[in-house]
Amino acid sequence: MKLKSLLFCSCFLAVMTAKAQNWGGGIDDTDLHFGFTFQYISSEYKILKKPYWRSAFPDPERSSDIPDSLRSISSAGSPGFGIGFVVNQRINDNMDLRLTPGLVFNDRISRYDFEDGTFAGLPFERKTQTTVVELPLSLKLKSNRRNNFRAYMMGGAKLSTDISSKKKSDNSLVTDPMEKFLNNRRNFLSYEGGIGFDLYFEYFKMSPEIKLSYSMKSLLKDEAPHIYSYPIDKLMLRHVTFSLFFE
Repeated sequence: MKLKSLLFCSCFLAVMTAKAQNWGGGIDDTDLHFGFTFQYISSEYKILKKPYWRSAFPDPERSSDIPDSLRSISSAGSPGFGIGFVVNQRINDNMDLRLTPGLVFNDRISRYDFEDGTFAGLPFERKTQTTVVELPLSLKLKSNRRNNFRAYMMGGAKLSTDISSKKKSDNSLVTDPMEKFLNNRRNFLSYEGGIGFDLYFEYFKMSPEIKLSYSMKSLLKDEAPHIYSYPIDKLMLRHVTFSLFFE
């Protein structure tokens, strides 16, 4: 619902700026310029399961509280937000190279539905809290300007580094097997692509953009298996990001 509201506001602004041609702060006349961005993010896992994912976790010190089998594993979309900067290098009238480093605050949620035991029939949720530094590098392909409007599409890759405290996700400190963390790798690469449009005002340019990103490799951390990581073969991450750039 929030994403739909943001898209509606962006379309409204596009109509409002379509009358007289604005200067835009002379942003198209410079080879190198800077800006900042605000982001709304929705993220979820794509979970690839092992062939034996439904079977019981082989724990030699098995507790009666640990369920014997799984019914399903899924991921729920989780909202987040981010802030960042823009470094834009003009290549020609219709192409820019962009570096958009940012700081993203986002939770990732996985849900387990057990068939038996204390938690049978109750979706059991594990939340991974992250604070991520992102370094996206992308190519922006722009249409010709029409009054105060340009459409564009972009594509590229980004490096993400989780700077959250390790103490908040240290499984060696957790004694209850049902309270273990589904930990992710701290560093990973993603590819991304999206569309947007530039709106020119008198002294600046604003660009609403929506993009999709997908991790290149599994995010599942290589550590001692536990009841939550044991059935998972690969843990991929998908992001939908709505951004407002100001340049």
